[in-house]
Amino acid sequence: MSTHSTRRRLGVALVAVATAATLALSGCSSDGGSKSASGTTSVTLFSGQVGNFVENFNPLNNTGAYLQPTNGVLYEPLFYYNKARAGKPVPLLGTSYSWNSDGTVLTVKVRQGVKWSDGKAETADDVVYSLNLVSDNPALNTSGTKWVAKKTADDTVVITFPATSFTLEPQILGNEPIVPQSIWSKISDPTKVTNVHPVGTGPYMLKSFTPQSFVLEKNPNYWGTGDNAPKVDEVRYISLANADAATSALQAGQTDYMGSFLPTLKSIMAKNKNLSYSNSPQATTALFTCENASLGCTGPQTDTAVRQAMYYAMDRKQLDTQAAAGFSAPASPSLLLNTVNKSQITSPDYMEVPQTADVSKAKSLLEADGWKLGSNGYYAKNGQELDLTINVVSGWTDYDTICQLLQGQFKAAGIKLAVNQMAQNAWSQAESTGKFQMSMNSVNMGVSSDPYYQYSAYLASSATAKVGSPAPSTNTTRYSNAAVDAAVKKLATTNDESVKQAAYKTIQDQIVKDMPYVPVYVNSALAEYNNSRATGWPTQNNQYAFPLPWGGNWGVGIVLKTIRPVK
Repeated sequence: MSTHSTRRRLGVALVAVATAATLALSGCSSDGGSKSASGTTSVTLFSGQVGNFVENFNPLNNTGAYLQPTNGVLYEPLFYYNKARAGKPVPLLGTSYSWNSDGTVLTVKVRQGVKWSDGKAETADDVVYSLNLVSDNPALNTSGTKWVAKKTADDTVVITFPATSFTLEPQILGNEPIVPQSIWSKISDPTKVTNVHPVGTGPYMLKSFTPQSFVLEKNPNYWGTGDNAPKVDEVRYISLANADAATSALQAGQTDYMGSFLPTLKSIMAKNKNLSYSNSPQATTALFTCENASLGCTGPQTDTAVRQAMYYAMDRKQLDTQAAAGFSAPASPSLLLNTVNKSQITSPDYMEVPQTADVSKAKSLLEADGWKLGSNGYYAKNGQELDLTINVVSGWTDYDTICQLLQGQFKAAGIKLAVNQMAQNAWSQAESTGKFQMSMNSVNMGVSSDPYYQYSAYLASSATAKVGSPAPSTNTTRYSNAAVDAAVKKLATTNDESVKQAAYKTIQDQIVKDMPYVPVYVNSALAEYNNSRATGWPTQNNQYAFPLPWGGNWGVGIVLKTIRPVK
């Protein structure tokens, strides 16, 4: 997945306060979810859909065309990996798993007594079929590794790999939907079907669908009991006429669950006591620098001292206040989240980036590297002025604001910065091919919170290419470091925590020194809730699931089966 598509999936575009905005909700009452005359309880969810829904509930469509509840609500994986906090995977269709010593055999115990939403039994044969379907289909298997799953007992599936594959664990156990063999074995191309009659094992099933809204109802055959069983009878998904209407929908009680960046959220919460929110920061906003001259990068940003100077020249408190409305979190120069990954950050010095500018430090780094301050207030070296350009997508208001603020902050440190606002496609193409000096983007978590996924995607030499050629992964900075490459390879072949920790230290020591990505802050990831009709939503102190109701987030299924209707 490209960095730009991931970045924008981390929130609906900035939502302005629109208290007079008109909602366009098909069949949506003014009070959102409710208890009907028949006693049916419901909640209303806004997943960011602007305009009509296109009916697609195919969990194997890896282009992201499926509708939000497909993964996690209608279909389930074997385990749930919570990106919002550190912890062990939550058992779903699997109950336990274990690796052999060299990471070539993964044994999974499969939950017994599970039924599909059509009432038929879900078995280990379905698990084997689902996993092998992905392995054998190049359009579905993006890992580059084929595996073979076999049933060895009614409650046991053994997955065999050709080489050490510890790092495939969260992908296979936590990101592959289990589908009924009786249905999918009759489908010639599993990537293209829209699956308008979904049959899954999730807590809810499809009840009705229109282009403007659709309704899910409790799955009467769901395997969960007690706290694991859904209690709200129906979940209604709505679309809005435009993104601005999200604020009005929340305040008017026309939605119970959504995930939008609302700049005035704190004020909204203060005026509406039934509302609450949680913030689950997941991605580090950073200046991506084309830093590797040996691969064709050109410009002052190829100088390590310049990248270090920018790191110290930032006033991140101002950036948070004016660009993120105070909802961002301090980043770590290790590029890991200092909340979820605190134990994997190997030095106290790497825990948090400076929050205020240290202009003297920035200037001293430049001067020690031979840069001299000119009469115009900007540094120069060997006849080249310290003049940089940063690319940013026009309309990404928070990022546009950061760039504008950095112009003044960097000027104080003798660094000239020009801002190049671009259309998204052009911005993405420039970053992928390395035809840029700096680019405003974010470093995103992979399929789990394991640092391997970030480090291999953003730092490995194998994940980049010479300027002019598209980077095969997300290392668009062209960063290449032999010590980092060796440490990433070590992470891919071990399950020993002490060995991993040593590899993390190697990587972090190098990237804090080299600074290919200059971290700004950790993006907010806000979810909003209405507590007048249901309670038990995630809170800041209890993020039992990553709650953002966007496509591909398995955590929404956990949230919807955890909440309880207000009596």
